[in-house]
Amino acid sequence: MAPALRLLLAFLAIGSCIAADNIDLWPMPKSVSHGTQKLYVRKDIAMSMVGSTYTDEKAILKDAFQRMVDLITLNHVVDGSNQSTLVLTCVNIVVHTANDELNFGVDESYNLTVPTTGDPLYAQIEAQTVFGALHALQTFSQLCYFDFTSRLIGLNSAPWKITDTPRFPYRGLLIDTARHYLPVKIIKRVIDAMAYSKLNVLHWHIVDKQSFPIEIPSYPKLWNGSYSYSERYTVSDATDIVRYAEKRGVNVLAEIDVPGHALSWGVGYPSLWPSDTCREPLDVNFSKVFKFKFVHLGGDEVNTSCWTTTSHIEGWLNNSHMNASDAYRDFVLRSQKIAISHGYDIINWEETFNSFGDKLDPKTVVHNCITTDVKLSRAEWLGEDVAPKVVAAGLRCIVSNQDKWYLDHLDASWEGFYMNEPLKGISDPKQQHLVIGGEVCMWGEEIDASDIEQTIWPRAAAAAERLWTPTEKLAKDTRSVTSRLARFRCLLNQRGVAAAPLAGYGRASPSEPGPCVRQ
Repeated sequence: MAPALRLLLAFLAIGSCIAADNIDLWPMPKSVSHGTQKLYVRKDIAMSMVGSTYTDEKAILKDAFQRMVDLITLNHVVDGSNQSTLVLTCVNIVVHTANDELNFGVDESYNLTVPTTGDPLYAQIEAQTVFGALHALQTFSQLCYFDFTSRLIGLNSAPWKITDTPRFPYRGLLIDTARHYLPVKIIKRVIDAMAYSKLNVLHWHIVDKQSFPIEIPSYPKLWNGSYSYSERYTVSDATDIVRYAEKRGVNVLAEIDVPGHALSWGVGYPSLWPSDTCREPLDVNFSKVFKFKFVHLGGDEVNTSCWTTTSHIEGWLNNSHMNASDAYRDFVLRSQKIAISHGYDIINWEETFNSFGDKLDPKTVVHNCITTDVKLSRAEWLGEDVAPKVVAAGLRCIVSNQDKWYLDHLDASWEGFYMNEPLKGISDPKQQHLVIGGEVCMWGEEIDASDIEQTIWPRAAAAAERLWTPTEKLAKDTRSVTSRLARFRCLLNQRGVAAAPLAGYGRASPSEPGPCVRQ
């Protein structure tokens, strides 16, 4: 569809939705009710924890609350004089469990109420875990706005009663620091925007054949494969990123993609390469750096042909009574065993399932990207039936359709991101449960720190609602959510996130002057 026509449809949808309702929350919660009363939020609104089991020893809530207060001002000076008696003075947060470990599948549900009566007047958040409370604070922040007339923080349509819980436990975004280095500050900005959108897994594709930017103390020369001396991450940097993400309810999934993407490993350790002309290693080691339950071992796009044309590897294959395909399987399975010995569950790209799915460890999660046969052009699809086959085999699955959820595909529209259904073709409830979620992928061949945000957002936010919101609340026609996503995109801009306009495709720029919501 031409951008001009899509823009016109966006205008029409915005007008109709504003008239119909004023629930501008993104992603849409499970249950929302509201009234018509306008409240104000006191400039120095306080946080209390009356009735909470959680003690906040790590200051996760305290810090999140302060971030929320900073967000709702949108960097404006709140200097108005409040004459109203309807002023929220406090947010009371009740967390029912003391545990603050961000484990996979942690309860992220919450209840949020904003009343219009009470003295003092306070909002109430209830959650089973601190991470549910973090999501509630994000939702509360979207209810607030800067009122330019009173120069105060306003909150419309009270009283609010919101009950919410995510549809899928895994809601991911991949970033790629191997094709282009991303500074730590940029990675943290991506994490912030993920928290605004309620995405909860940062899939960090750290290394690839182009570069090895991270420090591995047990193999200190590995990061000789980085692009330059300054384009590197120390172990302390990685630890800092993990902690930063955890305090925002986001886990960090490390991907070490082997053996097909490991050329850069041999810059510091040439012995890892079978030969100068065959740079697909057949040896592997692993060390635990990241805390998340899962580790991604890749396993895709392996060119095994050079193994059979390298004399000492060919001799080893013959002595081991293996062909190249056997060696590929052996490498992946040994990698899995090493990761499992460190306490991880494993994620592998779907090529491993297509090649030897019955040999994969039962704990394997197959990352379904609707990939292509590596012997063929990248444009020749294998088909859309991999995820149903994976769950039918009893394995778990993460969905990341190349044609729908790859952010580097700039011709993929936000509408396609929104309408992509992870459970397509899977009707058995038990098999549906094996789809743990989905992930949008920001591959880095053609992005760097200068344009990553506008390439990710707002399309990733469209997928975020698909992964968070209950099926019955998802739109059947994207025109009915255009205004709401447009306003969320503008909110991202106001918060300093360079989210691109909705009109146009990925990384689009405004086509003409006009208000933010109509771009």
